[in-house]
Amino acid sequence: MSWTDERVETLKKMWGEGQSASQIAKELGGVTRNAVIGKVHRLGLSNRTTTSTAKSDAKPKAAKAEPKAKAAPKADAAPKAVMPIAEPTTPPPPPSRARRAIIPAGQPLPPQPSANEISPEALAKVSEVEKKSKKIGLMELTERTCKWPVGDPATEDFWFCGLPVKAGKPYCEAHVGVAFQPMSARRDRRR
Repeated sequence: MSWTDERVETLKKMWGEGQSASQIAKELGGVTRNAVIGKVHRLGLSNRTTTSTAKSDAKPKAAKAEPKAKAAPKADAAPKAVMPIAEPTTPPPPPSRARRAIIPAGQPLPPQPSANEISPEALAKVSEVEKKSKKIGLMELTERTCKWPVGDPATEDFWFCGLPVKAGKPYCEAHVGVAFQPMSARRDRRR
């Protein structure tokens, strides 16, 4: 289908009369509603002219309908319980803080939790586990392998534990003991 001069004139005439894009497409045949809308915009016909009958029939947008009066409740009807609208009690959270600066490769890592924050039993267990871990790379990780990182990611000596994970956790049993500690136990060790 091509837009001949005759078809364009028909489009302009019908658009000016206030016909919808669907009606114009139906009249022209072989063209979709979207094609008509596209052509209207390319021709710059977006602003329609309105007829005086369309203006008189249209209701002003600014006018609001008056609320209808409520019917009086029946004498024998029980009053209905009204649920109060919950007011927000807390303000929305503030925008998130800026991300920490990314440490370039080869630079020292930020301070890690000190050894006194981790129980000696857990530390001993971790060092034993790391001796027999699988030492796998990032691309070898699965949902069944421990994802505990060991070493500096910027060096070639970096690896992941790789032992079987504890159910529902991303780490093996030894690394779960280090990663997930009760808050009170950590506070007690710091004192």
